[in-house]
Amino acid sequence: MTASTLPILPTTVVGSYAIPAWLWAAYEKIEAGGFGRMDVAETENDAVATAVRDQERAGVDVISDGEMRRQGFIVSIFKYFHGLKPIEPRRKVGVLSYDGHVLYEPVERISAPDGLGTVRELQYLRQVTARPFKITLPGPLTLATQITKGGPYRDRVEVATDLAPIINRELRALAAGGAENLQIDDVYQSFMMEPKRLVELYDRCFEGVAVTRRFWHICFGTLEGFGFGERTYRPLFPMISSASADQLVFEFANREMAETGLWREFDCPKELGAGVLDLKNFYVESPELVARRIRRMLESVPAERLWINPDCGLARLPRHLAFAKLQALVIGTRQVRQELTGRAEPGCTTGERA
Repeated sequence: MTASTLPILPTTVVGSYAIPAWLWAAYEKIEAGGFGRMDVAETENDAVATAVRDQERAGVDVISDGEMRRQGFIVSIFKYFHGLKPIEPRRKVGVLSYDGHVLYEPVERISAPDGLGTVRELQYLRQVTARPFKITLPGPLTLATQITKGGPYRDRVEVATDLAPIINRELRALAAGGAENLQIDDVYQSFMMEPKRLVELYDRCFEGVAVTRRFWHICFGTLEGFGFGERTYRPLFPMISSASADQLVFEFANREMAETGLWREFDCPKELGAGVLDLKNFYVESPELVARRIRRMLESVPAERLWINPDCGLARLPRHLAFAKLQALVIGTRQVRQELTGRAEPGCTTGERA
């Protein structure tokens, strides 16, 4: 399968994949200084290969590397930045939440002279899969949530403004390296800005980036199941339709499929990556439930502009659960495809487990 031969209602993931138990154990030894550079590289490569294999076995059409070289989605990216000083977490006792992470204080203009590490991710991913894939990057506002004001910056908006050209250079490098599908991930906290400014920042990240598809995932937050604000996309419309993104990737399943009518109401011309797997729920959706959710989306979005994915990344789930959910996603999507085309597809390997 190539990008040009994708079926109707392509299935994909948002980015991260479930972390195997052995990788959690490896993190502990790495943090204790027990791994050499080659040991770390081997471990990360094996983790990516595992994530790729699981997605392929489940039958996902457009996969990712599972973001297996990153810890906590954005945590490891901060090692590439110059000009930041780490600040101890404000809270270290109790349940991990947004106030339990390390923050960073700017001491000078932020830079990343050696890039953000994703070109290496691309190079290895191309070696281990022949399937279409996408590479994801946190957006400037997402990264700015862990950077305080200070130094040359009066607020986080100024921080995000300086981060946008850094992300742009990374996306350009990925496109030059052969990546066809690139995605920016932003968090709901960003909605506190004017939608026009949000769109401007996204467009700045993709300025001059020539790829097949530009994705924009907007997330309500999945840290330990906690979100970061009111769960509605309505404030973004109609302005978000003017963004340079080809596809908007939204959460629906964890909101009981609320706001599925926004595409029709605002006549949105974008593709929609519809979240139909609830990752804040510790159960496996049946293929029939996935199919019902897809049919609900089709009442508002034309089939040729609808993609099917989980609500968000899968990193907060146990691997067996993430794999089973992806299987349900694929089987349920194939049911609806058959209804639309009248042609049955080969089934996925439902007997295998991670």
